[in-house]
Amino acid sequence: MDINADQSLDKTAAGRSEDRRFITGTGQYTGDTLPDNVLFAEFYRAPIARGRLVRLDCGAARAHAGVHAVLTADDAADDGLAFMPWTGTPKRDDAGVPIQSQKPVLSGDLIRHLGEPVAMVIAESKQAACDALEMIIAQFSGDKIAALATDPNLDSPLVWDSGTDNIAAMHMVGDKAAVDAALDASAHVTTLEFDISRILACPMEMRNSLGYVDDAGRPCLRTSGQSPFALRNEVASYLGVTTADVHVTTPDVGGSFGMKGGLFREDAALVWAARRLGQPVYWAASRSESFLSDDHARGVCGTARLGLDGDGNFSALDVDLNVDVGAYLSRRSMGMLNNLGGIAGQYRTPHIAAQLKFIHTNTVSTAPYRGFGRPEATYIIERLIEKAARETGRDKMALRLQNLITPDMMPYKTGLTFNYDCGDFPQVMTAALALADYHGFAKRQADSAARGRLRGIGAANPIEVAGGPLRQVKKDIARITARADGCIVIDPGLMSVGQGHETALKRMAQERLQIAASQIVYRHGDTDLLASGRGNGGSAATVVAGAAVSLGLDQLLAEATALAAEIMQSPVSYADGYFTARSPDTLDARQTMSWAELVSHSNQLGGLRVDSEFLPDAPTYPNGCHICEVEIDPKTGRVEIVDYVGVEDVGTVLNRDLVEGQMQGGIVQGIGQALGEILHYDVSGQLLSGSFMDYQMPIAADIPPIRLATVTVPTKVNPLGAKGVGEAGTVGALAAVMNAVEDALASAGVTHFEMPANPYRVWNALQLVK
Repeated sequence: MDINADQSLDKTAAGRSEDRRFITGTGQYTGDTLPDNVLFAEFYRAPIARGRLVRLDCGAARAHAGVHAVLTADDAADDGLAFMPWTGTPKRDDAGVPIQSQKPVLSGDLIRHLGEPVAMVIAESKQAACDALEMIIAQFSGDKIAALATDPNLDSPLVWDSGTDNIAAMHMVGDKAAVDAALDASAHVTTLEFDISRILACPMEMRNSLGYVDDAGRPCLRTSGQSPFALRNEVASYLGVTTADVHVTTPDVGGSFGMKGGLFREDAALVWAARRLGQPVYWAASRSESFLSDDHARGVCGTARLGLDGDGNFSALDVDLNVDVGAYLSRRSMGMLNNLGGIAGQYRTPHIAAQLKFIHTNTVSTAPYRGFGRPEATYIIERLIEKAARETGRDKMALRLQNLITPDMMPYKTGLTFNYDCGDFPQVMTAALALADYHGFAKRQADSAARGRLRGIGAANPIEVAGGPLRQVKKDIARITARADGCIVIDPGLMSVGQGHETALKRMAQERLQIAASQIVYRHGDTDLLASGRGNGGSAATVVAGAAVSLGLDQLLAEATALAAEIMQSPVSYADGYFTARSPDTLDARQTMSWAELVSHSNQLGGLRVDSEFLPDAPTYPNGCHICEVEIDPKTGRVEIVDYVGVEDVGTVLNRDLVEGQMQGGIVQGIGQALGEILHYDVSGQLLSGSFMDYQMPIAADIPPIRLATVTVPTKVNPLGAKGVGEAGTVGALAAVMNAVEDALASAGVTHFEMPANPYRVWNALQLVK
């Protein structure tokens, strides 16, 4: 076991190879290379959250100079392309009626959430399209909206008239009777009511796409997305053609975080319009438009109960969740189900049951956002533990340590769906306690009190499933090609949207093949390069795609060595990028051959090429311990994070600089949600926090120095021993920060506090206990 408990992770290499083009303005994003004959699209959006479109007059807009078309739901229906491919598979364990909630590309009669697109203006310039948009005359009849998921009452108006209620799907997991019996027999039961805010991904580069038809007559989509092969499949399904007849490219992407993983209505409309008009059509969202049209995230609330016996051992856990999926359900809304096992945490709780209700509301659909179900699951168990510690007078860390699964119990089947293959949870937690100087907290708290501040410390022991999905682990593929110019080309099935995969895989090839970085070419985001690929998501890049590339490199070297031996008619060794023939008798070097020379002798069109794939037998389980310390000014309610420690077991660490970057970024996103991010709707469904004037984003001043370390317990699930790191920071941060805030508030008499911990809400909570 390797323990690196320094205050920051060691660096094994300087910088990321892709950063030079990013910081010098030479990156190639979707909007950077538009064709000369491109048309520009803008969307007219519904100003109500629920009701009907009574009148739509587009005559003046169509007549405006430079306008090529104004398309509506009627046009889409005439072309047989009115609806998006529906990926929802609703199931109700309560025998209720599932709702078929297919999403129209453009909404016609019925409006189900604010900002639904009802018309698409296409013009020769963005300004002409915007001007024509103002000329559309529309009349709407608004109705009372459905209740939010926090209050799914039976008398609420229905989002879908075909349903009997607003429950899109309902799943019961675990033995509820056994859990209830165990809770009844427990010495103490802690009950937690939680509300995890609905938020927005807010990537730096907003969604933008180009639809066009190529010279072969194929419909094409170039977009700022994270899963080109999944997008290709959805475009093909929408148009009713084969995947071979569709081309999708995703160039450099300025952030995604899960949100950009699926086909949006605007994307489908652009491809449709390009085919209809015979010209490329481009659209780019404004930031305000992103608030209305991007998929939202989180939005989970409910009640959880944790039982303890007289010695403080966990006896049972029961969770009842309501998940807000918005007006339209899709496979991208159901992540809480796949990641539900995270509620078990790192603890040996024998009986666990959960009920999940996915609730329709008159809001934008929800979809993946960094962690997607994992931060929510960790939040529930870790908030419960700290509340139980306060209620029973136990030390919060000692209570955790007492209930942790130990290494000798591995592999371990939890009480709820997950089956951990390996891990040393006590070692990780012990390292975090030392790094955070947990036992010195009382003195720091006293020092803060002397300055009139409230100080709190909170923790979370996150664990997540990675490289899945859990119920159907997916493979990834890679193609490695040695070209005639001596370059090695890596075509992976993954997609990088800022994580540094280009750097990681090029370094892997550089070290494995002992060649210069300049000799390696990295390509991704093009469905013409490979038959399929996972794209980005689920912390699977290193775990699955990296393993596929690793196997491919080994295979290429083996085949190249065999070919060199055949060409030179001699045993061959390989070092520093050269194949060397050696005499069987003296082992003296006789002849050397470079990659370029080898390929020239191979007579293979396009170079020496191998295709590799990797399908793991199971997912992996990265885990960690996060400890956060905060100070609160009771006069203003401002929360300051004064220290943050994260110790993670992500398996084998291949690139410490990239691991540190991923952990830092994830932690910051968790801090952002805990301290301020929330999408507020009023009673009519109007979005009150629809810009950065009202939606509180974290800034540099909010973030303390983040001290990180790793404890390495390699997994045997993949040949690299890696467990994944992309979402680890967010999974732990949300709970750790909120636990620290509530710990500080508890010292002033506040018994329960939910996110976001913005200054007003914190100040108000303190006023209520005076």
